[in-house]
Amino acid sequence: MKLIFLGPPGAGKGTQAEKISELYGIAHISTGDMLRSQMREGTPLGAEAKGYIDRGELVPDELIVAMVAERIKEEDCANGFLLDGFPRTVSQAEALNGISDIDMVIDIAVPAERLMERIGGRRMCSGCGAGYHTSSYHKDTCEKCGASLYIRDDDRPETVKHRITVYERQTKPLIDYYREKGNLSRVNGDNTPDRVFDDVAAAIKGLV
Repeated sequence: MKLIFLGPPGAGKGTQAEKISELYGIAHISTGDMLRSQMREGTPLGAEAKGYIDRGELVPDELIVAMVAERIKEEDCANGFLLDGFPRTVSQAEALNGISDIDMVIDIAVPAERLMERIGGRRMCSGCGAGYHTSSYHKDTCEKCGASLYIRDDDRPETVKHRITVYERQTKPLIDYYREKGNLSRVNGDNTPDRVFDDVAAAIKGLV
C-alpha cells in the first residue's frame, strides 16, 4: 500500500499518518521530520534547507526528491509507505512518478481560518523533537525527555500566513492533478482526530 496525504499546514496530516502507519504496518515518511532531523544534526542538507524552511518557503525539488528516493529503498518500506509532506508541487509529483507508483492520495481539507488556530498552538521539543499542542498539553517541558518546548520558526504567525499562501499557490494544484489520475479521495479534516481517522480508514479500506 502506497499512500500520499495532502492538506494545508495544520490539517493534521502527521497525526493521521502516524495512526494509519501503525494500523497497516507501513512506513510513515514525513519529509518535514526528515529535514528537521538533518537540521538538528547539522548536516549539509539541513543547513541548506533551514533557510528555506525558516522563511516558510518550499525546499528545492532536487533536494527533496533525492531524499525521498533514497528513503523508500529502505527495508521498512517493503510493505508500503505513506508520504506526508511530499509531493508539494506538481513537478515533485511528476518526479515521484519516475520513482514509485501510488495507490491512493488522501486530501485532508480544512478551512483556512481553522489552520491559524491549530498551528499557533503547536510546540516542539528541543531535545527529542516530539510535538505537542497547547489545546491538550499545558507544560513547558517534554513529557518524554524533559527538554524545554519551543515554537518552531515556521509556526510563528507571520510565517504561517506565508506558508498557507505558498500552499494555495503551489500545492493545492496537486488536488486537480491527482483527481485527473483517478486516485484522489477527500476527507473533511475539520472534525475530531478520531472522526477524521475513521473517514481516512474508510477511504483506503478497499486497498487492503
